[in-house]
Amino acid sequence: MFSYLSPEERVPSNHPLRPIRQIVDTSLQSLSAAFDEMYSAVGRPSIAPEKLLRALLLQIFYSIRSERLLMEQLHYNLLFRWFVGLNMDEAVWVPTVYSKNRDRLLESDIARKFFALVLAQAREASLLSDEHFSVDGTLIEAWASLKSFQRKDGNAPPPTDDDPGNPTIDFHGEERRNDTHESTTDPDARLARKSKGHESKLAYCGNLIVENRNGLVVDTELLQCNGTAERDAALVMAERLDGTHPVTLGADKGYDTKDFVREMRGMKVTPHVSQNVKRSGGSAIDRRTTRHPGYEVSQRKRKRIEEVFGWMKTVGMLRKTRHRGIFKVGWVFTFVAAAYNLVRMRKLLDTPVGAA
Repeated sequence: MFSYLSPEERVPSNHPLRPIRQIVDTSLQSLSAAFDEMYSAVGRPSIAPEKLLRALLLQIFYSIRSERLLMEQLHYNLLFRWFVGLNMDEAVWVPTVYSKNRDRLLESDIARKFFALVLAQAREASLLSDEHFSVDGTLIEAWASLKSFQRKDGNAPPPTDDDPGNPTIDFHGEERRNDTHESTTDPDARLARKSKGHESKLAYCGNLIVENRNGLVVDTELLQCNGTAERDAALVMAERLDGTHPVTLGADKGYDTKDFVREMRGMKVTPHVSQNVKRSGGSAIDRRTTRHPGYEVSQRKRKRIEEVFGWMKTVGMLRKTRHRGIFKVGWVFTFVAAAYNLVRMRKLLDTPVGAA
């Protein structure tokens, strides 16, 4: 028995991945020159970067927790083969080879370029607002345990047993802070907690700016955790917003400080920040901002950014990162944000004008 049907013919014409594949292919064509600079013309042939990026997207879309499981799916899943660009009789990569080629991408700025190209297509389709935005941050748990968070001077508590592989150490009564302790597994991670009543954990601070019309991510920034990381990231991303006309930026009470509000207004950004009346000295937001109807709209719209964080942490598997180092974690954070935009754009482009 012989079959002459290609994976293209097996995938239904109305499958959700088809419009996403079109957007991805358009973006990857623009990255061809960048791929040529990354790969040598001599030596053994490696995995085509276009196929590698499509495979990474599949891993995010379907929450596949390991490269080995992804390669297993590529063996028999015709939908995955079609999306990546593999023929029916084409061999699937060895998981270790795939991981090494993926790490080569993680050392480049391809994620940021890919994110920008996807966003450019959303702008061409008139899906983006250029006036009203929201900002927020969340903790991305690091791939390191609290046991690795040890004193920088090497005076760690002695183990209470003789297990060399996983010794039991009693940290009770010891004050552990970022200025005196550091993770031996991921030195870039910092001990942090999102709010009072939550446990502290080794984490990074992931930040997003979304536009308020359709909730698409327009910028990302991942920083080390500290007391001002979210506000610092908001200032950096607000400065990168396109255009010179005034815009609004919705945010929660954590951004209600006089320094942040002053910096925002200096950049022609109207800070639609939720008022924190319990703060010492009162709120930095006064009636000249809150009296406008747009302020109430921004406060309602800014909560949609939690939907993005929820998708990135559950579907995108970013509740706890599987990479170490601020650069690699930031790469994955931006790439998952691009994947979210692809899913959101597919729904928006299928929605008739005026239906939503």
